[in-house]
Amino acid sequence: MTNYPHLLAPLDLGFTKLRNRVMMGSMHTGLEDRFYHYGKLAAFYRERARGGVGLIVTGGISPNRSGWLLPFGGTLNFKGDVLNHRRVTRAVHEEGGKILMQILHAGRYGYQPLVVSASEKKSPISPFKPRALTEAGIEATIRDYARCARLARDAGYDGVEVMGSEGYLLNQFLCARTNLRTDRWGGSIENRMRLSVEIVKRIRAEVGQNFIIMYRHSLLDLVEGGNTWEDVVAVAKALQHAGVTILNSGYGWHEARVPTIVTSVPRGAFAGLAGRLRREVSIPVVASNRINMPNEAEDILRRGDADMISMARPFLADADFVNKAAQGRADEINTCIGCNQACLDHTFSNKRASCLVNPRACHETELVYAPAQKKRRVAVVGAGPAGLSAATVAAECGHDVTLFDGNEQIGGQFRIAMQVPGKEEFRETIRYFERKLEITGVKLRLGVRVSREQLIQDGYDEVVVATGIKVRRPPIQGIDHAKVLSYVDVLQNKAPVGKRVAIIGAGGIGFDMGEYLLHDSRHPLPLALDVWAREWGVDLQGNTAGGLTPAEQPEPVRQLYLLQRKTSKPGAGLGKTSGWVHRAVLARNGVVMLSGVQYDRIDDQGLHITVGGEQRLLSVDNVVVCAGQDSLNELMPSEEEIKGHPGWPRFHKIGGAALAAELDAKRAIREGAELATRF
Repeated sequence: MTNYPHLLAPLDLGFTKLRNRVMMGSMHTGLEDRFYHYGKLAAFYRERARGGVGLIVTGGISPNRSGWLLPFGGTLNFKGDVLNHRRVTRAVHEEGGKILMQILHAGRYGYQPLVVSASEKKSPISPFKPRALTEAGIEATIRDYARCARLARDAGYDGVEVMGSEGYLLNQFLCARTNLRTDRWGGSIENRMRLSVEIVKRIRAEVGQNFIIMYRHSLLDLVEGGNTWEDVVAVAKALQHAGVTILNSGYGWHEARVPTIVTSVPRGAFAGLAGRLRREVSIPVVASNRINMPNEAEDILRRGDADMISMARPFLADADFVNKAAQGRADEINTCIGCNQACLDHTFSNKRASCLVNPRACHETELVYAPAQKKRRVAVVGAGPAGLSAATVAAECGHDVTLFDGNEQIGGQFRIAMQVPGKEEFRETIRYFERKLEITGVKLRLGVRVSREQLIQDGYDEVVVATGIKVRRPPIQGIDHAKVLSYVDVLQNKAPVGKRVAIIGAGGIGFDMGEYLLHDSRHPLPLALDVWAREWGVDLQGNTAGGLTPAEQPEPVRQLYLLQRKTSKPGAGLGKTSGWVHRAVLARNGVVMLSGVQYDRIDDQGLHITVGGEQRLLSVDNVVVCAGQDSLNELMPSEEEIKGHPGWPRFHKIGGAALAAELDAKRAIREGAELATRF
């Protein structure tokens, strides 16, 4: 008996069968946009198919130029493109998997001047105002979708996914928010759905019956002017009648001010809506968003809330997710922590996507964990993210590795950060590395402060200094006052914190500290779904237009001041796709954010500052310092010492020990892995 009988059961679609109920949802990796990257894209999908996933959906491919997300983005509109796509489908089929190509028309979300939409209404996230499609333009678009699907079939895809959610073109036609038309393509929901329905009909006529058509349907728009639940159901039934094989679920437009996938969103938050739709239609329905472990996926299927589970970013984090679950090794899964730092932040910055916890993602042909030609003795000092990555990859490559840390537990800054609301998932990464250390045979020496002399004496070939950082104490008069605390003091509960607090430093750590100090202890972490929904104003029953309801007004547990010397907007350096969430939380709780601050002194009265030439006194109980950190790398010998001792091991520094400007776990884990492959 399998641990996950529902998740691992086949799904029979009549003309074809999927080997399990796990779908790798669509993610735009950046590899789709250039023909010379299709070898890398094929390698990326091959690993996921080999890892056991039942169905893969590619990143968005445009049916024409007006649908580009970016200039010259991934497009399939002529026969010459087919050869590249065959490299992808062949790789997946050789590993026993099935793959759909997502057809995505960006509409007004395109970052290029050819954009079109239902109406001439500009998006808040793109600089280009769209042209409203004419009747002839709509007909041409329908033909382009059908041609794209036919070419996808010719390229060997098992089907296509038609992207109809997240605020892209078809969603723009479906919602009164962006569809201001008065012709047969606008007005009533029957008219607004016409484009989606006609596209599906035309695709089905073009590709025949033995071809999967999945439609990603927006079940909750989370924007003003979004659809009601009655609209959602009406569209779903019409799509089923038009020839859709599977209905996938989507939530929230990209311009929505409600988070749908960041770590603070409760796991499986929207699965109930998928279940509600499933009871309205007779074709399979897919649940998606913030499902990142097999036990949650199994529970959703067991409850009858879905026929299949879509997990996108979890397959960046671990290509072998399904095989590990099937083999009773779920504790070995490298869990997606929902941080967005290397996936969506990269995508929306026109960079190749990857994964903070798995730097091999989308770099499978470049970052290879191959057996070492010569086994070496490796000492890694520091069991934070950088050291854990270096130690486990080096051991995986066959080296003899010992990992030292002065603390009694592994995790470093991750163990501190997981105390912050919305970062509870960080404990999953620590759990993964604890298990990985066991599997790879790394010798763990905790509670040990090893010296350079000892490392040299013990005859290691390689020494990796991953000792991290030390908190910086800014040169402010009164910085040693009793009311001054470091962020480490606070997060490790080493000192009580008063009701009025000034936070020095408005970078990522400052915002984390703000959220930590604002958390209402009456609500355990992670937040219960109903508490989260009230906080963000989400109607999870879908009874209101767009699924929005007035957000519950918080009663802040503290008065906070978030301060920075820089004159830029506080939080300007936060993640592109998640920073707005953190800014919104602090703003909603009345946090006073000040830029261009000069810190004059700290005394019994509080913190004295000057802002815009005006002196002010913040009468606070505590001042929490989040103003940066310095590298802790005393173990590193100087160049002169290395030259004078040719018999010493080779010393390397990574992570915070190499660069402490920002606590960057993405860089730290990548540096550790890359270094380990070079031994």
